[in-house]
Amino acid sequence: MLNCKDTTKLLSQQQDESLSFRKRVALRFHLMMCSGCRNYNKQIDFIHKACQRFSGKN
Repeated sequence: MLNCKDTTKLLSQQQDESLSFRKRVALRFHLMMCSGCRNYNKQIDFIHKACQRFSGKN
């Protein structure tokens, strides 16, 4: 099972590249149980989308 440090690393990595099936499953499992990492995921997703809009890339 992933800890929060590994989860945040994978969430950041996921913004730039595809993760393996195993990593995606482990990530989803951790996110189901950890509200702190769910909040972090929402925040980096918002920042990533804002940066894409600002740079003109959709």
